[in-house]
Formats: sequence, structure tokens, C-alpha cells
Amino acid sequence: MTVIEVPVPSLDSEELSWSPVNPDMLSRREVQRQTGIYRAALVPEIAGWEVHLPAEMHADVDDATGALARVDGFAAGKLGAGDRIGSPMPAILLRTESASSSQIEQLTTSALQLALAAIDETTKANATTVLGNVHAMETAIGVSGEISLQSILDMHRALLKSDRMMASEAGRFREQQVWIGPGGSGPLLADFVPPAHRRIPPAMEDLVEFIAREDLPVLVQAAVAHAQFETIHPFADGNGRTGRALVHAILKEKGLVTTSVVPISAGLLTDIGAYFAALGAFRSGDAGPIIAQFTRAARFASHAGRQLMDELLTVLQEMKQALAGVRRDSASWTLLPTLIAQPVVNLSFVAAALGTSQVTALRAIDTLVDRGILIEETGRRRNRVWRQPGVLSVLDDFADSARRSGR
Repeated sequence: MTVIEVPVPSLDSEELSWSPVNPDMLSRREVQRQTGIYRAALVPEIAGWEVHLPAEMHADVDDATGALARVDGFAAGKLGAGDRIGSPMPAILLRTESASSSQIEQLTTSALQLALAAIDETTKANATTVLGNVHAMETAIGVSGEISLQSILDMHRALLKSDRMMASEAGRFREQQVWIGPGGSGPLLADFVPPAHRRIPPAMEDLVEFIAREDLPVLVQAAVAHAQFETIHPFADGNGRTGRALVHAILKEKGLVTTSVVPISAGLLTDIGAYFAALGAFRSGDAGPIIAQFTRAARFASHAGRQLMDELLTVLQEMKQALAGVRRDSASWTLLPTLIAQPVVNLSFVAAALGTSQVTALRAIDTLVDRGILIEETGRRRNRVWRQPGVLSVLDDFADSARRSGR
């Protein structure tokens, strides 16, 4: 694929000094290797960037933007606000996108484990970490009004607040130098050193001002804002996931995607190498590759998102058919759409979802088990968990497809 160059201001740098934080843990030679002068990025302002897209790229962006609008319209038609049966679909689309975003950071988990984490029924570390990304995405699309520094901090807080190792950093700009490169490299030998922490607030203010502009193609604005955010690297951890959550906040705030959550991260996941290379090109003064990656991801998201919704709606229809003969106003019928959003349940979750007693909830579960809609997962007599295999299979197949495409 030929990538068209789109100039953006390139990075400058400043010289800073560094010595290892814990020298007693290193050999003398390693201390010497990691001590000295390094160059930290100076991020240029982009709030006033004049965008000049070549005609060919403009056409690609328009096509991809139209594809996103169409899949959002498709979602609105299938899952309209008045459709009680369809309403949980956006929740599972959001969870799927959160999982894809986490996979980019090598944080993988199955649909089963993520659903277990959502009801506090797993001890798998990756599942609980990915659940934090779900909360960050929820915060991102829940932003009302213009995107602000506070709303970005809120996304990061939602991501890391339950992380025992990083909870103290949640929702706070970093106060230390970070770098991107091999473990133990230090800033002197890193592949990229983001700006010193004292430069983060003004750089983020400039980014928010850029996001507030109304004269840019939304997909271009989202791509460039994301790349600038990743360059600033404002947090001690979770920058990639927060940056991709920010993309969804922009798509929603600009009115491009309002009904569903499109799988943009799943599209990026299909070619992680090109995505990371595009971020590097942006730092060197070329926004063309990151815009190209986002247009490609948007086209993927449009096709894959529509297919995913169709497959989940097919599972829902199969569940309805399996309940033939059961009263439509029964608790079992009422629970069906919830199983799309949350395909693993326990008794307390079902009782809360139905707003009923646990006796009524268990009766509904038993009916669904008898009809083959739910399968008991634990084999225990107490603290049982049930799963909906059709939904889980669709979600795992979707994740596997994105991963395979990226190989």
C-alpha cells in the first residue's frame, strides 16, 4: 500500500541528565552505561495545524468515514433505543473493542474470562486488567460536552483504579521520566523518550484545543489526536489503552458514531507493526501513515462490526426459538438480551438484572438450562456460574480473526 505523506510539525528535543534510580541493584558497568545525557522529546503544538490532504487521501478518508456512519446507522436500525431486546448489544461491542485494544498491548484474555471478571468470578490477572480497559471505554463514550483534560484523566482513572500496582497513578499525569524501548535500557538507550513530565500539562492543553476544532475531517482528527497523545505519553502506564479510548470519545463527541462502539482497535490489531511504525512516522513529521492506518481500521471496523452484530443477533434469535412455548412475560424471556451483554452469570447477577428474588432468578436460570441456552460452568452445588456458549463462541471467533489477520 502506497502511503501519502501529510506533513505535521516534527519533534525537537532537549538534553537532560540521567542516573539509575536504584544503582545498588546494578553492576558498576551497568550504572555507567545508564548514566549520562539523554535527549527527551519536545512536542510541537498542533492546535493550529493547517491540514492539507492530497485528493487521493481525502477520498479514502471520506470513504472510511462514510463506512463508519453506515455501520452506526445499521446499529441504530437493528438496536434502536426503543428495542429492549437489542439494547445490550452496545455493551458487548464496547467490551469487544476494549479487549482488542488490550491485545495490542499483549494483554490477552478469553471472552469467558472477561465475562467472569465482570461478575467478580475470576482470579486471572489479565482478565481483571482488560476489565479496567472496559471501564475506561465506558468513561470515554460517557463524556458529555467537549473533551477536556479532566475527561481524559477520568478515562485513565477508570482504567487503572483497580490495578493494585498502578492505582496510585490512576488519573494523574506522570511525575517521572518514561521511555519506550527494551527492558532495562534506560532513557540513554531507549527507542523513544517522551517529554519531561513538566512539559505534559501545556502539551495536553494544546491537544485538547486541537480536539475542540470543528474544521477537520473527524477521522483525521481522531488519528492525529491519538498519535499526538501517544507522543506526549502523559501517564506512567496505560497510555496506549487510554489513547485508543480517547479515539472513541472523539468519534462520539463529533457525532460520527453515536449508537454503537465500532471495533477500531480490532482493525489496528490486524497490522500492529504498521500501526506502531505509523506512530513513529508521526514523531518524524509525517501524519500520512497514521491517517492511513485509521482509514484502514475504520473500513475493517465497518465490515467486522456489522458482521459481529449480525452473528450476535442470530444467537439471540436462536435463544428465542429455544424458549418456544415459555410465556413471553416470564423472567426467562426477560433475561435473554442480558445474556448478549453478559454471557456468563451467577445467581446474584441474574437476580439484580431481573430485579427479582433469588428464588425467581434461579427458576429462570433452570428454565434456560433445560432449554440448552445456559450451561452450568463450575460443577459446584454452591456459588454456581452459568455460561451462554453461543455468544462466547462468536466473541472468541471475532478476536481470533483479528489476531490471525495480524500475523
